[in-house]
Amino acid sequence: MNLYLSSYRIGNNAKMLKEWNKNNKKILVIPNALDMSLDGERKTNGIINKCNDLIELGFEYEILDLRNYFGKEDELRTYLSNYNSFYVLGGNVFVLRQAMNLSGFDNYLRDISNNPNYLYAGFSAGICVLAQDLHGMHLVDNANENPYSTGKVIWEGVGLIDFMPVPHYDTPNHPESNLMYDVVKYLQENNLPYQTLKDGEAIEI
Repeated sequence: MNLYLSSYRIGNNAKMLKEWNKNNKKILVIPNALDMSLDGERKTNGIINKCNDLIELGFEYEILDLRNYFGKEDELRTYLSNYNSFYVLGGNVFVLRQAMNLSGFDNYLRDISNNPNYLYAGFSAGICVLAQDLHGMHLVDNANENPYSTGKVIWEGVGLIDFMPVPHYDTPNHPESNLMYDVVKYLQENNLPYQTLKDGEAIEI
């Protein structure tokens, strides 16, 4: 699987996405990291605004709400069989992790992880969730945020990458930037591998 891991939105150099778009126009947008938001209109407008970034690159997007597939992993896999590109938005990484688990999307990602015909792109929480271990991100996101009433915090990441990407690092105009210094300190003290990203930067794998 090809990975495009951005700190915030598309970033300043979307070479991989532009190349991918030449042969793959359709992309699924997954906004579930925002499910803790109660402001429906603001949330919807925010999602549309970020999807406009994809339109500018030439993508045709469709929104996938994982909540529609909680406990329906087989149905989700049938739906996903028509797509090979995903764009996962930021928000709360622990909420996103729960949604992936409850729908079985995490299992699907692991199953296709070695297939080069797939693209996973995302930013902020959408990339942090791919790490092996989500400890450290509790200093930024509320790990006990639980819009799905599962009562379960999932500390294990999806496990597609062997480091924690730390977004918004040293980015003064982002409200979470100062907290990322605490995240880095925590990761260092606990010998957890990481890589920092300033807004505008992206890692292409």
